Amino acid sequence: MEMFYYLVFGGLGAVVAAVELSKTNKDRINTSSAFNSFKNNYLLVYSLMMAGDWLQGPYVYYLYSTYGFGKGEIGQLFIAGFGSSMLFGTIVGSLADKQGRKRACVTYCITYILSCITKHSPQYKVLMIGRVLGGIATSLLFSSFESWLVAEHNKRGFEQQWLSITFSKAVFLGNGLVAILSGLFGNLLVDSFSLGPVAPFDAAACFLAIGMAIILSSWTENYGDPSESKDLLTQFRGAAVAIASDEKIALLGAIQSLFEGSMYTFVFLWTPALSPNDEEIPHGFIFATFMLASMMGSSLASRLMARSSPRVESYMQIVFVVSSLSLLLPIVTSFLVAPSKVKGGGISFSGCMQLLGFCTFEACVGIFWPSIMKMRSQYIPEEARSTIMNFFRIPLNIFVCVVLYNVDAFPITVMFGMCSIFLLVASVLQRRLMAIADKPKTQEWSMKERDNEAEPLNI
Repeated sequence: MEMFYYLVFGGLGAVVAAVELSKTNKDRINTSSAFNSFKNNYLLVYSLMMAGDWLQGPYVYYLYSTYGFGKGEIGQLFIAGFGSSMLFGTIVGSLADKQGRKRACVTYCITYILSCITKHSPQYKVLMIGRVLGGIATSLLFSSFESWLVAEHNKRGFEQQWLSITFSKAVFLGNGLVAILSGLFGNLLVDSFSLGPVAPFDAAACFLAIGMAIILSSWTENYGDPSESKDLLTQFRGAAVAIASDEKIALLGAIQSLFEGSMYTFVFLWTPALSPNDEEIPHGFIFATFMLASMMGSSLASRLMARSSPRVESYMQIVFVVSSLSLLLPIVTSFLVAPSKVKGGGISFSGCMQLLGFCTFEACVGIFWPSIMKMRSQYIPEEARSTIMNFFRIPLNIFVCVVLYNVDAFPITVMFGMCSIFLLVASVLQRRLMAIADKPKTQEWSMKERDNEAEPLNI
């Protein structure tokens, strides 16, 4: 493997270590022992949940290909997963608010374990069922756990600012360190132990089972609105009213969809961008490098959120602009550097420049996650937190499905240009969010009052 990869990885590792070790009292928040115990319990569970997710990611496409399926059939399986998340995500989110977030987290574990079990079958229909289950699980992962955490944090009377500690640590561990270790562990199972591409899915099921046991034994239940008189349609309408009546919530949803849509598109595009002529690149090592960059971003976010200035709404404008510029690099290099027509070989000079840009983008991803979590905790009403969060994922999943379906229809530079524009729009919307964040509401939103007003319509 070329020295360039080691230099980038080592440089990022040194920066992460420097950021963490150089934290002063201004960068830390004094908390209580009760909160630390609560936080550590959640981080353990969240890390196990993310390990179950990260172990599967690198081997899904590979497993399907070993079963003899072509690119088109595999694409349909992936679309089924995102489509399932879009169709069923809002329903399971509403059920989480009504039936309990702890139950929803346990349901995530069971659903994802069942999805892992289906990977043992080479039958297309069984694998399709597994993708549908996986899509439902993904919706639960990115809504129910955060909803449970915010509600439980507030129920226990902890300081609101302390939430930022849990968010940044969750991203640092779950989307950084655990992702790297999961990639290495999966590689060990498949390549070193020669257990086959299904082994990471079995390991993921074990981690999910351990996490479920901890949830069942140590978590308490909390709800959004447990009113039995509310059906799902009423909850959907209430969530839609919340988004439509509060510009901050609508802006937050649009920002999240634009950024995550660009992020998921990047996941599909970085490999062909770095190896347009089938250059030999170490995919696993580059993935680990990206995750290290994400860790650096989450570490920076924890320092930023520990201070009163700059505010999240302020610095995220810069983050979106930087991420937009970083995804312009494939377009810039295509104009400035003559493309090589030689097949194979090592990574090109333009590939090296793009890799540095992609690491910058991943650092922005690391800042984005805890920051968007903090803003969601401030602006989304507790009564329908999971429902609204899954509403946000509907345009995201539509976008990803369209991109997957048309991934070969456009040049890669066009795709990156589209993502860059989306991120610039996100920056503009973030500026608008900051402008109205401190304005008092002209009319307080209350789900119960609105439901009472709408009651005669349900008779």
